[in-house]
Amino acid sequence: MLSRLRDYSLILLGALAQALSMVLFYIPGKLAAGGVSGTAQIIHNYFPLPIGLMVLVMNIPLFVLGWRFLGGKRFLARTIFATVAYTTLLDLLPFIIPQTGLTQDPVLNALYGGVIGGIGVGLVFRAQATSGGTDILARLLGQWRGIPISQSYLITDAVVVLVAGLAFNWELALYALVALYVSGLATEATLEGAGLIRTATIITTQPQIVADKIMSDLQRGVTMWPGVGMFSGQEQKILFVAVSRAELSQLKTIILEADPKAFVVIGQAHEALGEGFKPLKQ
Repeated sequence: MLSRLRDYSLILLGALAQALSMVLFYIPGKLAAGGVSGTAQIIHNYFPLPIGLMVLVMNIPLFVLGWRFLGGKRFLARTIFATVAYTTLLDLLPFIIPQTGLTQDPVLNALYGGVIGGIGVGLVFRAQATSGGTDILARLLGQWRGIPISQSYLITDAVVVLVAGLAFNWELALYALVALYVSGLATEATLEGAGLIRTATIITTQPQIVADKIMSDLQRGVTMWPGVGMFSGQEQKILFVAVSRAELSQLKTIILEADPKAFVVIGQAHEALGEGFKPLKQ
């Protein structure tokens, strides 16, 4: 019950953030938000119908896809809640907030609209829902093809932005593309967390000393496997460890003190699950 209340609170907060990004930045700046919302903006430019209501109606066929492929009844209930909350706020907020927006600068509209809207989408995603529209298509692309969220939005929204170039002007369409990209990055950061994991592959002649020091000083597990240097033909030990970004500097110091001639490759992992990091769960 508590978990469900938390999820629906996240959905409501995310819907508010998305609606604010539209009312404060996208709509007054004539930047197409992409997807269903952007399509509604274009229609509104010619026919003064409520944008929120149009978004709700156009989402109905997408609900069917989401119900079929993204979690059935549980998905549908949360997504309908998110969509209704978003579209209702989208039509109510203009009565509270000046419709001129905060700025006429298209750069600021693109950046702030993208960040706030992306955070809103990420919050809704974290609650195991979507706010409809191309959120559903983006998740389907991620599920079927493993495409990152930021790229999914560019793929699913590009056509709408191109049409917006005809409806508004091409300069604003280019700014809208920037907003879409920023929104995708903000969504990923909100959904997965901004703290990326660093991984280190260490080839050293002092594997036990390095491993012991890492385990005692950083409290991180270390994995070792045998290897052969193809140039020298000598057998070598290879260590692998995952650390937080803040621990990277200390890790380098440990390796330097134990074996100054060690060869180290440091990479970036999207996520680490298990002991010492986030729990492994569905």
